[in-house]
Amino acid sequence: MEVMVHTAGPVFNGTASPLVTRYTQAGVQELADWADGEVHRVLGQVLRHPTGYYESRVTVNRVSGDSIAITDGGVVYGPWLEGISSRNDATRFKGYGTFRRVKERVEKRADRTFAAIFARGGL
Repeated sequence: MEVMVHTAGPVFNGTASPLVTRYTQAGVQELADWADGEVHRVLGQVLRHPTGYYESRVTVNRVSGDSIAITDGGVVYGPWLEGISSRNDATRFKGYGTFRRVKERVEKRADRTFAAIFARGGL
């Protein structure tokens, strides 16, 4: 499972000033760090008998210069925990939807995060 932050347009493709690029990278990193903490917080609430293994596999990875993904590292039962596995159809367990819920929260938080970064002058 993963949450990806994709960026596009002149601010992100290098045609804007280097200063804007620095602000953007700071915003993407701040959002990714927040989302990582949020995934761990939600997992701490929903997992009934955590062993620590799944949580230890949740990491922040830079996909490209302006995209960061938060993934579970491909843990084989990750799709089942998320609720997107075919096994969820065959069992009563419908999944926690952790990454989907955090993705929605990241989208709601993005404007506020970037506005705060620009207001404080970037880094």
